[in-house]
Parts: sequence; structure tokens; C-alpha cells
Amino acid sequence: MFGARIGVRKRAKDEAEKPFWISFADLMSALMVLFLVVMSVALASITKKLSAGEERQAQYNRSIQIVLNAFQTAADSFPGLKVDTARKVIDFGYKAQFAFSSSQLSSDQQQSLRAFVPKILEIANSNAGRDVLKRMVVEGFTDRQGTYLSNLNLSLERSQRVLCALFARPLSGESPLTSGQLQDIRELFLVGGYSFNSAKSTAAESRRVEMRIEFRGVADSSRTSVQSSGDYGNCALGGS
Repeated sequence: MFGARIGVRKRAKDEAEKPFWISFADLMSALMVLFLVVMSVALASITKKLSAGEERQAQYNRSIQIVLNAFQTAADSFPGLKVDTARKVIDFGYKAQFAFSSSQLSSDQQQSLRAFVPKILEIANSNAGRDVLKRMVVEGFTDRQGTYLSNLNLSLERSQRVLCALFARPLSGESPLTSGQLQDIRELFLVGGYSFNSAKSTAAESRRVEMRIEFRGVADSSRTSVQSSGDYGNCALGGS
């Protein structure tokens, strides 16, 4: 009887002395496992974001190359036109060269411009073009004769003359640009004058216009169309 009572009393004492809380080592182990899980999830998320960004950049670069190749192919069908893919420039050569101190284009030069620009618009409205192409900048240049400011004005008039040629009444036998194409020209093309900066080896070659191809940044939004009234006005430029 006494032995049984002693056994019951000992078991009760042992159970009372067992620790209720987990040990400090077990707690630290659990926290370490939780930390590792959280870090693994965070690293996986960052890696996924970096991969998506790298893929977007790669697709952007591919689209730019597609557009440049398309411009090169289009220019090959027009003698005198060259595409400098490194500078991202369309050089019109003798198709858009000017006489000394003049901003006038001949009828043949204007026809050549009107024939080539629809190719530009076709490329601009392609999937790759809409993804990366920002605008076409028509840049006028002069030779080194004359003052800087007078040549700056002349170079600007030369670039403007290209836009005037595009909006001019078509000659006999020409297919007129559609209203949609004229709207695209208004939205896509920009003019600029550079005086005798970037003069070429000869004065005749320097009196020219080029089209610079500008691409938007990889994070920029795609081009959007702007509705207009379709009243483009008339050109009234000075110069001989």
C-alpha cells in the first residue's frame, strides 16, 4: 500500500517538472527555417522580375533590328538612298541635295520623296515599328559658306521643304498620298536644321537632308494616334 502511494507521488512530481515551453535551441531553429523560406521566396521573385526585364530588353533590341533591316531593304529599291544603321540615318544623297543658297527641290526629287515615304509609313505601322519607333526627324544641312545663323535658317527651310513636298499636289501619273498617310506624316515626322554642322567632304554633298530614325526607350509607351481635322494648310517658304 505504501509502495503504491510512493509510486503515484513520484510520477506526479516528474510530470510537473517537465518543461512546458520549447527549448531556446528549438526556437532558434524554427526561426532560421522560417527566415530561409522567406528569403527563398523573395529571391525567386527577384530572379523572375530580372528575367522578365531581360527578355523585354532582348525583344526591344530585336524589334529595332527588324525596323532597321526593313529600312535598308526599302532603300535598296531607290538608287541614291542609303541607310546608315550605325547612325540610324537615311541619307537621300542626290535625291535631296540643294543648289547653293537654295531650299528648292526639283520635281524629280519631290517625286522620289513622295514615292519613298509610303515605305517609311508601312514600316512605322508594322508590329515592330509600333513597338519601338518614336519618330522620323528630317534634318537639313548646308555647306560651310555663309554665316552660322543664316545657314541655320537655310538648313531648317530645307528640312521643311521635304515636308512641303510630301503634302504637295501630286504630279501627273503619281499616286496621291492617302489622308491616312498624310495624318501619319504629321504625327511621325519632325523637322530640324543643323547649319553647317556635320558637313561632308564636298560642298554639294553637304547641302542635303537626312532622316534620322529615333526609337523610344524600352520602358516608354507605344505611339498613339492623334485625331486631326485634316486641314494641313499650305507651304509658303522663302528662299530661291
